[in-house]
Amino acid sequence: MMPLTFVKPGEKTTIKKVGGKEETRKFLETLGFVTGGFVTVVNQINGNVIVNVKESRVAISKEMAGKIMVQMED
Repeated sequence: MMPLTFVKPGEKTTIKKVGGKEETRKFLETLGFVTGGFVTVVNQINGNVIVNVKESRVAISKEMAGKIMVQMED
């Protein structure tokens, strides 16, 4: 398991845990970052991450991405 910030563009991962304060977790959940969901990194710019999650493209900060723990897909 590793933070989303360590994933390279094009790699598909499974969300294993979303950390942070309750309001942060709720915010990320509304964007589609839920345990068991899939996320693919599209690009990283200065540590900030653009991802595809639930068929939507979302940009999140480096801090937010660091709270999302993922596991690589086989």
